[in-house]
Amino acid sequence: MDANDPTTWWQVLAVMKWPLVACLILPPLLVYFGLHIIRRGVIFVDLALAQVATLGACVAILFQFDPHDWQSYAFSFAFTLIGAAIFTLTRTKEHHQVPQEALIGIVYVVAAAGGILLLNNSPHGNEELKQTLVGELLYLQTPAQVLLPFALFMAIGVVHFIFRKKFLTISFEPALARKEKLSIRGWDFLFYALFGIVVTTFVHIGGVLLVFSYLIIPAVCANLLARGLIPLLAIGCGISTLGSVLGVYCSGAFNWPVGAAIVCVLGVVLLGVAVVASLRRINPDPHD
Repeated sequence: MDANDPTTWWQVLAVMKWPLVACLILPPLLVYFGLHIIRRGVIFVDLALAQVATLGACVAILFQFDPHDWQSYAFSFAFTLIGAAIFTLTRTKEHHQVPQEALIGIVYVVAAAGGILLLNNSPHGNEELKQTLVGELLYLQTPAQVLLPFALFMAIGVVHFIFRKKFLTISFEPALARKEKLSIRGWDFLFYALFGIVVTTFVHIGGVLLVFSYLIIPAVCANLLARGLIPLLAIGCGISTLGSVLGVYCSGAFNWPVGAAIVCVLGVVLLGVAVVASLRRINPDPHD
């Protein structure tokens, strides 16, 4: 496509309509989880859980299930629950000898290596491994492929809204949670289990790289610009929407892989936000 052609955007929309819709309505829940992850200080837990979900999909492929079948999703979710249990049991208090981030990194590399070994003898192993990174955004062609995951995300959002005080206290005020004697491990497991469903679902759609980017980059941008949950969430969702629209446009206009295009656009947006935040620190608003 010619990027200077005024009809380009409509051509892109005709081809990429459902991938664009998916990238507009699914990431807000990822942004919300990303704010929790940033505050918990376990930045790579999403990447580790995504890789564990991918390991489950690799096991399903080893048993000759199609990657698009429900059995593959079931394997991914079962492995994600195991990861959720590991991260729940290894949550550490301050000044512990082994920080949880180190354990998260270990889970990630072991899961990644396990996936490589499992697909080593598969005739399409390299292609299947590549698919785990980039997902299946371009294969979204029907409303059901987008609206069913959206309905699932809405249900998880409702659970988080109902128990928001528990989840927010444990993530944002862990000392208060211990003081109030909340069942931190119980609520942690529920948090990671729900998080695992979201990650497992989006890994099949967008791949590991896009999951990590939607979870972390908008949340980091929001934390550079604002305080308070509502402003953080609003800015994060705005950043994810901007990255999605520009990324999908660049993908169609320049024939770039859609997931990689969105990730790179989000990276550029983060750079711009970092510059703005730095200028604000140099020249603070006197009304702040």
